[in-house]
Amino acid sequence: MLETYLKQRLETKEILLMTHIVLGYPTFDDAFRMIETMVSAGVDLMELQIPFSEPIADGPVILHANQEALSKGATVKKCMEFAQDVVKLFEIPFLFMSYYNILFKYGVERFAGDMAEKGLKGAIVPDLPPEEGEEYIGAMKKYDLSPIFIFSPTTSGERMKYLDSFGKGFIYCVARKGVTGVATDFSEQLEQYLARCRKATSLPLALGFGVKERKDMDFLKGRADIAVIGSETIRRVDQGGVIAVKEFIESLQHPENSQ
Repeated sequence: MLETYLKQRLETKEILLMTHIVLGYPTFDDAFRMIETMVSAGVDLMELQIPFSEPIADGPVILHANQEALSKGATVKKCMEFAQDVVKLFEIPFLFMSYYNILFKYGVERFAGDMAEKGLKGAIVPDLPPEEGEEYIGAMKKYDLSPIFIFSPTTSGERMKYLDSFGKGFIYCVARKGVTGVATDFSEQLEQYLARCRKATSLPLALGFGVKERKDMDFLKGRADIAVIGSETIRRVDQGGVIAVKEFIESLQHPENSQ
């Protein structure tokens, strides 16, 4: 169970680290090497994005990665097969992240069943609210998978509690309005927002959208349970290749390696 794993990890770590990659970017071989590198550098769990042509929650860095992966032939079938391979090889939990159109065309029940068969632990579908996700929520429950729901700074306390009633595993808190990859102000306002999130759920809190460096991780200690790194990892790969990812991930977790 994902929630149990996270809470056990939190007994020995102040804050966990979840990374995000786009499957098939720059290639599937590169994606595999990125996973291998991140796991060896101490990442606690990972979200694997199935590329989609219109990733509405993602900024230009991840949008470009989606488009490149699709242009090189990434398909849902290839992503499923790739995920099965990495789940067998690495001990951390893996989740899928994608958009509802992917699940709808694949078949929601089939998608959940294949996820479970291949050993994934859950999914993040940012454009599917519970009101429209009855089939999805039912399928995830049937296969004992975690549907990860999202809080934002504009989500009311009442709405947070409603979303929490459907969520499992953890809650994904977006740090601000807008898309991924833009600067986030790690400030008192963010602290107050995370306190509201904490009040609404007993699940671990993941904070994403703008986490880029060690001081962001330090800010989140005691306020969130999981820091999520997405766009910045892809930027590092674009600039310095997979080796740059290892140095970056290690710098986030070990002060002596931070720049």
